[in-house]
Amino acid sequence: MSVSDKDVRYVADLARLQLSDEEVTHLSKDMNDILGYMELLNELDTENIEPLEHVIELSSRLRQDQAKTPLSHDDALKNAPDADSDYFRVPKVIE
Repeated sequence: MSVSDKDVRYVADLARLQLSDEEVTHLSKDMNDILGYMELLNELDTENIEPLEHVIELSSRLRQDQAKTPLSHDDALKNAPDADSDYFRVPKVIE
């Protein structure tokens, strides 16, 4: 299969892209190079190769979700720059 300039213009029109003649020529060459590489990959014997989800083993990088005691109200307000007995005080931003 080969990609022509007409094909590139059609796809660009679908994507609502305006391409110059030089860009169309460049993109058709690039797309043909990609398709040529895919043809090389199609020649490989993959008969006894097991399908993979990913080429390397992945594991979760997140920590385990463990329940902990919450921060007490007094401890939460202890380092606040300005607080009353129950709340953080912040500057008024809406008048």
